[in-house]
Amino acid sequence: MGLWLILIAAAGYLIGCVHGSTVAGRLSGVNLKETGVKNAGASNAAIVLGKKYGALVAAIDIGKGVLAVLLAKGLAAQAALGDEAGALLVFVMAAAVVLGHNFPFHMKFNGGKGTATIIGVLLGFDWKIGLAGLALLIVFSLVTDFIVFGVLMLYVTFILTAVVFAPGFGPDLIAAGLFVMAVWKHLENFRRLRTGEEKRVSAVFGRKRAAE
Repeated sequence: MGLWLILIAAAGYLIGCVHGSTVAGRLSGVNLKETGVKNAGASNAAIVLGKKYGALVAAIDIGKGVLAVLLAKGLAAQAALGDEAGALLVFVMAAAVVLGHNFPFHMKFNGGKGTATIIGVLLGFDWKIGLAGLALLIVFSLVTDFIVFGVLMLYVTFILTAVVFAPGFGPDLIAAGLFVMAVWKHLENFRRLRTGEEKRVSAVFGRKRAAE
């Protein structure tokens, strides 16, 4: 089982390293890590290159999360692993694909923040779980007026998925570790919250309406 987990972790990490921003950069000739807000996510792609590129980046980054989880579920079923071992394998793959997105070797281990990929992971587990996570993302972002709180709710959904649906403590620990990683990746956002510099959701939509 140990070898399986190592192979799955490596495969998930490599899948995560396939960045939508890299594809968009190759097509457009623009390095998204050096322009806009210098982030490798779909939002920066949309800001710098337009909605079509933003949608492309989001589709790739969400898609790889879905793909990784479905592959792990298929391998667990094919190997006829028990419920606990199978769940652990799937959660290792899920965590690895997010880590690959956040810390890709070809970006000097400085990638995105994993939002689109964790959405894909949740959708891969179950589309209803994915939609629930998206709903929490939207609701908490609107209620708090800061998207960072909505993003963290995606990881809370991941934790609840582990606690409710996965047997054993391994998935719980993995999900909790991923939540801690997400908080760490968003420390800059929390610093801006303290200084009043973090962009509000209402301000972003307000500017869009004014522009229209």
